[in-house]
Amino acid sequence: MTEIIPISDASIASAVTRLKAGRLVAFPTETVYGLGADATNASAVACIFAAKQRPEFNPIISHVASRAAAFEFGKETQVAAALADAFWPGPLTLILHRTNLCPVAMLATAGLDKIGLRVPAHDGAQMLLRAFGRPVAAPSANPSGKISPSTAYHVLHGLGENVEFVLDGGPSKNGLESTIIDCTGPKACLLRPGSITREAITTALKEAGLDPSITIAKPLDDQANPIAPGQLKSHYAPRAKMRLAAKTKQPGEELIGFGAILGAGKLELNLSPSSNLIEAAANLYSMLHAADATGTEEIAIAKIPNTSLGEAINDRLRRAAAPRSI
Repeated sequence: MTEIIPISDASIASAVTRLKAGRLVAFPTETVYGLGADATNASAVACIFAAKQRPEFNPIISHVASRAAAFEFGKETQVAAALADAFWPGPLTLILHRTNLCPVAMLATAGLDKIGLRVPAHDGAQMLLRAFGRPVAAPSANPSGKISPSTAYHVLHGLGENVEFVLDGGPSKNGLESTIIDCTGPKACLLRPGSITREAITTALKEAGLDPSITIAKPLDDQANPIAPGQLKSHYAPRAKMRLAAKTKQPGEELIGFGAILGAGKLELNLSPSSNLIEAAANLYSMLHAADATGTEEIAIAKIPNTSLGEAINDRLRRAAAPRSI
């Protein structure tokens, strides 16, 4: 039976004991809940892939407690240093070349010489990482390709007994996965938009005296080999089909509104009646979970402006609505 335990000194100690024994622990971050394992233990990392039914060509982000720890495992570059200074701890993942003595299991990085590293800001995540003292490999705590979890209940609903221990830190604040930037080339490359916007990244690079231009990675086919999570065309998907930029509800749909376009159907959900993108991002996954749970065959979503944080919301919606070949 899965245990869902509020964060405390005792529950953190219990989680650390499990991680050291090679077992899985789900825990909150400011983005979504992660399914964590000792990143230096290949057998433990393999349990993540098995629990999520995740293809092993899709690498996993490693979480650490500090900037200094991150650059022990990934080679620091000027771009990486500038972004770390600006946004860590926070919802930013940097892709770096592995250091020569990096102890993270090659399975976590899908055999690549690059590694994704993040220093989360969530107090509970920080407690866990400091107490454990090693990197924690942690993708989102949900079945591969499905809606990410923003509450402990979502973890239980998605993974069931595939996870035995969940640290409950309440609803995720940001609600979207981290922004991912590849820092291994001459310019920053945006692999996945998130709550740290493209504009914020550009500003940080400019203030550090670096080239502020950013290249944008294209979505990959489902059988391609990504260098970071969230690059596949189909991802974050509910059971129901998705229809985007909807203005009105069609028969049999659950319509999730935004702004003046009201929600309709059994739940009458609205991501943000005031058209606030931060509120919409925080509500996105919880409302997709709720709409999907009605049993509807199709979920329609109102149009979201593709500016600032809207870029990340629309990225998730396009992938959720993409044809599903796996």
